[in-house]
Amino acid sequence: MASVEPPAPAAPDGANAGAEPSVRLRRAALLEALDGLRASPDLPALRAALVALSAAAGPGGELRAGEDEEAVVFPEGWLRSELAQIGAALTLERARYYAERLGRAARGARTAAINEIDLNRWKAYEDIVTDSLWLIERRDSSGVHRADYWGNFVPQIPNQLMRRYTRRGEWVLDPFAGAGTTLIEGQRLGRHVLGVELQPDLVERARRLVSAEPNPFGVALPVVQGDSTAVDFCALLAGHGAASAQLAILHPPYHDIIRFSDDPRDLSNAASLDMFLALLGRVVDGVAAALDRGRYLALVIGDKYARSEWVPLGFLAMQVVQGRGFALKSIVVKDIHGTAGKRAQQELWRYRALVGGFYVFRHEYVFVFRKR
Repeated sequence: MASVEPPAPAAPDGANAGAEPSVRLRRAALLEALDGLRASPDLPALRAALVALSAAAGPGGELRAGEDEEAVVFPEGWLRSELAQIGAALTLERARYYAERLGRAARGARTAAINEIDLNRWKAYEDIVTDSLWLIERRDSSGVHRADYWGNFVPQIPNQLMRRYTRRGEWVLDPFAGAGTTLIEGQRLGRHVLGVELQPDLVERARRLVSAEPNPFGVALPVVQGDSTAVDFCALLAGHGAASAQLAILHPPYHDIIRFSDDPRDLSNAASLDMFLALLGRVVDGVAAALDRGRYLALVIGDKYARSEWVPLGFLAMQVVQGRGFALKSIVVKDIHGTAGKRAQQELWRYRALVGGFYVFRHEYVFVFRKR
């Protein structure tokens, strides 16, 4: 069970080290000290060497690096934790293993092709969620983020997805851009985002919000007014010098639960469930054509209740994506009990559930797929 809080500013290497002080250590000297520690003949000797190393890494210690020296930078709390784990080891073999792990982190980053997470420091990424149940007690309302548009989803969702499945400078597709939540998060994280939105007033709103948010990485954040069931995503990317995208985040209407416009092309106006799924399939087709093989697509959607029956809209939409060359990697269940609509009608929904013999919606899904 994971509680997802608004993220602190990302550190330069993608870890969330910006939330705490960092320590600059002389790389070569640290590696030499760790080699000496691992060469200790027994556990008491290793622990004595560890005490000396910890002191040397502390304020004013000889391992501290000057600005002109080659250095390795560690989050202070993470470094303390690593050193403590070495000291708490019950066997010499295990203590040497932990020391070697710290040495690997000091030698350099080990990242996957699809993100910037340094696997040699994986414990430093405490705010990156890997559980399939997300409890989001409050949405991130920092900067230009707003919660006054019904179609918004919480910024923590695109933040988590982009940090897991993209690297800085890569492209993200958002075919249901709405008020620009994904664009704003991409701007903060240094990801280019191409947004497509059907409603002209939302396009202008998204552009206005994005322009009011700092763009420290100079990324491109085009918002195009158009119908995502018909636009050519490849051509739109090409217009910005990109051959393809590396992630797609889809947050479509949940069929007709909320009517977002009077436009017949709007998925919330689909005449039937089958038509909604067909239109969603067209969006997925267009996105898939622009997405690199082996990269990821995330679908954020919930279920609905109609004619006294629970309609498993999420799983029906999941099957639409699976049928178009995508492998299902994860199903995340996210709570929605904190939404304004639910808070205002708690008693009414409880009464309806007791009368109607059903359970009140408290969740939605984040389906994660990989393009085959």
